[in-house]
Parts: sequence; C-alpha cells; structure tokens
Amino acid sequence: MNTDEFLNYIEFMSFNIYDWVLVFALAFLALELLNDVVTKRFTGERMLETLSSCVTQIPYYLSEMFIFGAAVYGFFTIHEMIPWKIPVNMHTAALVLLLADLTYYIEHYCIHKIRLFWLAHSVHHSSGMMNTATAFRFSLFDPVVSVLFHLPLVLMGFNPILIFAAEILVQAYQFWLHNEMIGKLGPLEWILNTPSHHRVHHGSDDKYIDKNFAGILIIWDRLFGTFQKEEEIPKYGLTTQMTSKNPITVQFYEFSKLYKDLKSAKGAGEFCSYLFKGPGWKPKSEDA
Repeated sequence: MNTDEFLNYIEFMSFNIYDWVLVFALAFLALELLNDVVTKRFTGERMLETLSSCVTQIPYYLSEMFIFGAAVYGFFTIHEMIPWKIPVNMHTAALVLLLADLTYYIEHYCIHKIRLFWLAHSVHHSSGMMNTATAFRFSLFDPVVSVLFHLPLVLMGFNPILIFAAEILVQAYQFWLHNEMIGKLGPLEWILNTPSHHRVHHGSDDKYIDKNFAGILIIWDRLFGTFQKEEEIPKYGLTTQMTSKNPITVQFYEFSKLYKDLKSAKGAGEFCSYLFKGPGWKPKSEDA
C-alpha cells in the first residue's frame, strides 16, 4: 500500500467509525430513555434536558462545516510550506493518535482554566443530568478552540489527514462515556477513560471539579495529578446551576455573566484577568 492509498484508507476508516459511533450513540440514548421509564426516573424535565442537548448540534454542525473547511485549507497550506515532513505509515499514524490524545488533554485542561475558552465549553457542562445526549451538547465556538490546539501537530510535520483522523477518533471514543448505566470496569479503569471517570469530570462537587480531563487514556490525568476516582454519584452541572432548557440560553449562558464582570473591571489588568484567568476569578477586594 503506497502513501496515498494509506491516507485514503485512514480517512475513510476514521469517518466511517465516527458514523457508526453516532448510530450506536442514538441507539444507546433510546435504551437510556427506556431505562428511565422502567426505573420511573423519566420526567418531562429530563426529556426537555435531553432535547436541549441534542438541539445544540444544529449550530455546532453549522459552525463545524465552515471552521473544518478553513482548517483543512489552512493545515494543508502550512504542511506544504514547512520543509520538514514526517513520513506517513502505521507507526506515525499511531504516534499522531497518541499525541492527539495528549493534545486533547491539554486543550481540555486549558478550556477549564481560561475563562474565554470556558465560554464555549461551559455549554457541555451545563446539563444537570448525564446521558448520551450530553455527549452531543456542544457550543458553536468549540471547533475554533480545537483548531488552535491541534495546529502544533501540523507544525511538527505530521500529515493533516492523520491529524484530522486522530482528532475524530479521540472525539468518537468519548460518546460512550456519557451515561450512568455503565458502572466501573475493573482493570480498564487504570488505563482508559471510562464512564465512571467521566461522570467525575461532569461533577460540580468540590472534589470533582477540574478532574479527569482525558480523552481516551486516563494515564494523562494520573501522570499530571488531575485524576479523581468516582466515590459517589456526582452532582452534575455548573457550580452556579443553569436550569433553562432554552437552546439559546444554553449556548450563551456564560456570555452575560462575563459581560457583567468585564463591565465592572477596574482597569486593563482586571479586564484581562476576567478573560484569561479561571472562571471563578474575582479581584482580591471581592474575595475578602
């Protein structure tokens, strides 16, 4: 198999896997809703929350179409310009997947720690429940952040097709993590990100906040000190709960809060701190 055939195969397989994951996710969501009915957890509020999560896909995919197109053009342009290029083969494809998973961890950590990025990611965390629909709950600004963090892989010399394929696989893996039906998975919990680990990530309890940023491999959290095991079922959602089921409110809930803080800023220092420090940052005078 020559390089072009290998790249075509990688591209086809990654998108094909993603399509099948979507089918699986929808089927599993139907199973979760049926389980809610059987266990008498099903309520109109839970159904509205589920629908609200699903509807966020509309603006997200519209944004994704334009941004992904721009990223394809930009990444390939940069790849053609740089003089160093890493060979394309099974070994480099595996290396890109590993680096893309590490990139996801770094990206995920940063979007929790930088408020400007949190504006987008807070949409994913704003649901007060945990089911597969939460995996579809995205901001229309999410694709912009992802492109920025994956740009270094292009600058390292990796073929953009390998990068896009790896990014798709890292995202596709995470659909099955958003549920309460799957318990702990024994030895797999040491290496892989699992539903138990990801339930912790969506918790707003003090000990669960900013933990378990992994995409596929939980080893990154174990290595960098951000791991927390699930000890009890988390309280899902934001620390200041967003209870609206209106898709527009879901998309822009954090924007109004940031706007109020920026208006109250006393000087450029506070203004920049509100943008680039953590979501809970306040001036010292307000912390006292």
